[in-house]
Amino acid sequence: MTSLIETPPATLLVSREITTGEELGSVELSAPDRVASAGRRAAAAAPGWADTPAEERAGIVERAAGLLQARAQQAQDLLVREGGAIPGKAYFEVLAAAAEMRHGARLARESGAVDTATATATDDPTRTARVTRVPLGVIGVIVPWNFPLLLGMRSVGPALALGNAVLLKPDPHTPLSGGRLFTEVFAEAGLPPGVLEVVHGDAETGAALVRAPDVAMVSFTGSTEVGREIGAACGRLLKRAVLELGGQNAFVVLDDVDVEQAAGAGSWGSFLHQGQICMSARRHLVHASIAEEYTEALARHAAALRIGDPYRSDAQLGPIIDHRQLTTVANAVEQAVAQGARLVTGGRPRPPYYPPTVLADVTEQMDVFHTEVFGPVATVTAFTDDADAVRLANTSDHGLTAAVYTGDSVRGEAVGRLLRCGVTHIGDQTVVQDAALPFGGIGASGNGSGFGGQASLEAFTRWRTLTTSTPPRTYPF
Repeated sequence: MTSLIETPPATLLVSREITTGEELGSVELSAPDRVASAGRRAAAAAPGWADTPAEERAGIVERAAGLLQARAQQAQDLLVREGGAIPGKAYFEVLAAAAEMRHGARLARESGAVDTATATATDDPTRTARVTRVPLGVIGVIVPWNFPLLLGMRSVGPALALGNAVLLKPDPHTPLSGGRLFTEVFAEAGLPPGVLEVVHGDAETGAALVRAPDVAMVSFTGSTEVGREIGAACGRLLKRAVLELGGQNAFVVLDDVDVEQAAGAGSWGSFLHQGQICMSARRHLVHASIAEEYTEALARHAAALRIGDPYRSDAQLGPIIDHRQLTTVANAVEQAVAQGARLVTGGRPRPPYYPPTVLADVTEQMDVFHTEVFGPVATVTAFTDDADAVRLANTSDHGLTAAVYTGDSVRGEAVGRLLRCGVTHIGDQTVVQDAALPFGGIGASGNGSGFGGQASLEAFTRWRTLTTSTPPRTYPF
């Protein structure tokens, strides 16, 4: 029988290469009603997936990791063309995403299959208790464009392995590398239908995902502004939320370093992937005795970087994600110079590129010291002693990552313990990724719930307590 109600044609989201505008593929946009339907499908599939033995779930996630690596060149090309990554960054991201998936599989096995209860002592000898960690149900995951594979799999891998279904929304800039590729490798690995649902769209689609009745938790990586809205919505709906937001990260350089070596670390931390990383080193806090020497060295590193189309050249810096962001970066640099910062190198946009830029003589009174510039901009501020470095580093609403570069690890750890942030690295720069370690920010950088290591187990499961009284209890009324 033919339906009298015509289904409206799907609206497509077209993925285009940043540098050329060439069409790479398309996906179907998800209106709010389609998001709700996807949530219902995930909820219907969730109980059966949760009941699947942990070893079987872990095996499927591990197979998907292997299939992703087998498609490494395809994934790398998508990350370069959709997201503007250089090939080295894209290659790392594929490996890191696979590592996140394997970490999730390992976590499921090591946690006693999640759904295996353990006997727990009670205060009453006639009552036994079995305490269990169980999946939450459907996890909503919203992923940004800058590391779509890695930041997607950081949630999707552990969430699936631990027995949850997932409703995933990639960023509109990266629908292929951040969405379609996921569905293909997991389907090929044997994931049952409905356990992973992918929806595509903009803020309206994301809001629908947060509101979807079947979504028990939202894992969001993105801007502080949007994170606040999602956190408020989840609070009203009594949903769990894991929020990993922006960072105004401090790279503290003490006076005992090899300046050239420190500048190399600082250059990597600031300019990798055009500075479009939440962990990028934004504020270089340098001891006054070496500040000028360090600034000159950092500027040399910056000026030597090759800029261009990363798909067709050996560029070390690719394009800014879109014209709007390019304008935002340019305006921030112009404002900083107007407020008294010294432009040492860079600062002149060449669309779609923005050159690596070093701003010296930056003070805590300037906007650029406090506001995240999501681009290849490094600011240098001098400090007088370790206490002053700590004070300057903590003069920020953000608290994601920080690093202390020093030749004295004891001194570095003493400084690092005082920095108000979620993750601190001693003898390194700020952009460090390890699937086995908890990662999460505080303040304007997130709600501290985190991912990685045992933090993933805590994020994607909940406690369930079952008590048994023998004989059955009797009561006076």
